[in-house]
Amino acid sequence: MIADPIRLAVVGLGAMGTRMLTAARQHPGFTVVAGVDVVPRTLDIPVVTTLDAVLSDVDAVYISTPPASHAELVLKAFGAGKAVFCEKPLAVDLTEARAMAEAAKGRPNAVNFALSDMVATIEIERRLPELGTLRGVEVRLQFPRWPRAFQAEATWLSRSEQGGFVREVLSHFVYLTDRVLGPLAVESVSSDFPEPGAAEVAARGVLRGSGVPVHVSAFSGLAGPEVYEWTAWGTERSLRLDQWALLSTSDGGPWEPVALEQTGSDYSRLTLFAQAVRGEHPRDLADFASGQRVAEVVEAFLR
Repeated sequence: MIADPIRLAVVGLGAMGTRMLTAARQHPGFTVVAGVDVVPRTLDIPVVTTLDAVLSDVDAVYISTPPASHAELVLKAFGAGKAVFCEKPLAVDLTEARAMAEAAKGRPNAVNFALSDMVATIEIERRLPELGTLRGVEVRLQFPRWPRAFQAEATWLSRSEQGGFVREVLSHFVYLTDRVLGPLAVESVSSDFPEPGAAEVAARGVLRGSGVPVHVSAFSGLAGPEVYEWTAWGTERSLRLDQWALLSTSDGGPWEPVALEQTGSDYSRLTLFAQAVRGEHPRDLADFASGQRVAEVVEAFLR
């Protein structure tokens, strides 16, 4: 029986790991036992350089290292009987992603897709019957600067080996589309790379889910605003999700905003993860199975 609160180690103390560490320390359902990072640092909790040093002292681990290292850490934690909450993408190697999803079966597991528990996501699902026949889904992303300013120190994000906006950002919207339409088939996808080893600067493609076409258009390093846009086009009504949390609807006229509570956060996903650790199956928490499906689609863009 897992003690209350859940004893957690946060592995990887970059931008996302530090953010989740802060949320977990404010959450009554968790006690952060330690941080784990290859770079020694001083915090007001113990920081160790290997997961092995604390694995026997925790019930769960949150993993926020660069994605090429996810598989080793995840499989080690599952092997020790721990619950695992992993950053996306699940992996960059699809063989590893499949092994991780297989190891997760029957164990508490989650992937940190930001859209999984957004009120906007839940409202999109509720309103789908209002759209009539769904003609298509469109995803549009633009980044004047990549990596974005808050991730500037994560130099791996600028490299094709593990980084790029397809893995880091498009993956969230692939998750949302998979959730709405079901598993996605890849019809035609590609990306442009400015030089060997650099992350992509453009990605485009057509996917299909439940017979519905999904069009993707994404660019970085351009003169223009930062854009995060997901649109479901229906014959009776359409829905648009803009900048992660702003939902609007159209019946053929101008887009009209949908009033929503702006909920969905690292803290709220930790609440759902705590439920998973205790044997529940929260619907609005992404799992490793969905993480694997997303990885299969995302890596197709980059091959």
